[in-house]
Amino acid sequence: MADSPNTSTPHPRAPRLEYELPVAYRSVAGFVTDWAVNLSKGGLYINTDKPLSVDTVVRLLVTLPGAHFPVELKGRVTRTNAVGVPAPQSPGMAVEFLDVDEDKRSRIEEFVERLRSELPPE
Repeated sequence: MADSPNTSTPHPRAPRLEYELPVAYRSVAGFVTDWAVNLSKGGLYINTDKPLSVDTVVRLLVTLPGAHFPVELKGRVTRTNAVGVPAPQSPGMAVEFLDVDEDKRSRIEEFVERLRSELPPE
């Protein structure tokens, strides 16, 4: 049976930018500050030894360089890596942004694109 045009397919992952940003979020243990090690317009990856469970919805405070205050975002944990994962992976969690308004999305997208143009190619 051929796929119909209404068949849903997963969205392609937005290109990631390797860059460290401070990020804060609430966990079972309380308020936590860690480092996001990559960022895209659709989400980020947080280095942490204690990742939240997959599908956990979390409020994030992300500090973008040059911003006067952190951007508050809502996200969902989509993947985790436990402590001891083989290199080049690092322990932590991937968070997909949810319900991001157009202003925040454009600020993140502009930041990612500006950094992408300033960083030397790999």
